[in-house]
Formats: sequence, C-alpha cells, structure tokens
Amino acid sequence: MYDNILVPISFDDDRDTNGAIAVARKLANDGAKITLFHVMEQIPSYAISYMPNDYITESRRAIQAELHTLADTLPGGQAVLVEGHSGRTILEWADKHAVDCIVIASHRPGMQDLLLGSTATTVVRHARCAVHVIR
Repeated sequence: MYDNILVPISFDDDRDTNGAIAVARKLANDGAKITLFHVMEQIPSYAISYMPNDYITESRRAIQAELHTLADTLPGGQAVLVEGHSGRTILEWADKHAVDCIVIASHRPGMQDLLLGSTATTVVRHARCAVHVIR
C-alpha cells in the first residue's frame, strides 16, 4: 500500500509502539522504507539544572540504540532521532522526505488533551499524507 512510512516512536508506557510497528509492516509495499522516528523535546532551562551533567548525552545515546534495535527488525527500516517540538517536527520531516503514510500510536485522550492537544491530534489534523492512529 505505501512506499515511505514514518512511525513516530514514543517511549511512554501508554503508547503501543510494537502495535504501530506491526501495522507499518503490514501496510508497507515490498521494498518500502519504514522510518522509526523519535523527537527529543528541549528540557526547560529551569529543569535541566537539576539533572546530571551528562543526562542529555546519555538519554540521546540510549534512545538512538533502542531505535536502531527496533529498526533492525524491519526490512527497509531506519532510525532517526531529532530535536524539536514533537508534532511540528514530525509533520515537517514527513513533508521534507515525501512520506506517504504516518503510523502513530496514541493514548486515550483525557481532559488535558482537549485543552492542550496531543502529538497524534496535531499530526492527524495537519498531515498531508495518510495517517493511521493506533490505540
């Protein structure tokens, strides 16, 4: 069905990352590229001062290793780690790299999502390609 699939990966416990990867695998054409994508959001300066000096470096290293481990299980899989605002960064990357489908895991929305919005909501509302949401 799709040739270039983007799977934003969140390491939160309430996201079905494995389910999103399984759906991407089923939606992929032979020879498709599946990109596992994680956005590291900036930690506010008032909070970073309470963390160990190497926190960001070690977090980045651990996330990159996990992404590569997951991507290695997929034919045509690749791992990408970037910094930015999650919703906007996913959309910009998808546009720039001609993604034809985004498969994103979401949590069950609560009251805070009605007021603040969520990454999956932003992606669904603004993506220029197909979006499959996994709960």
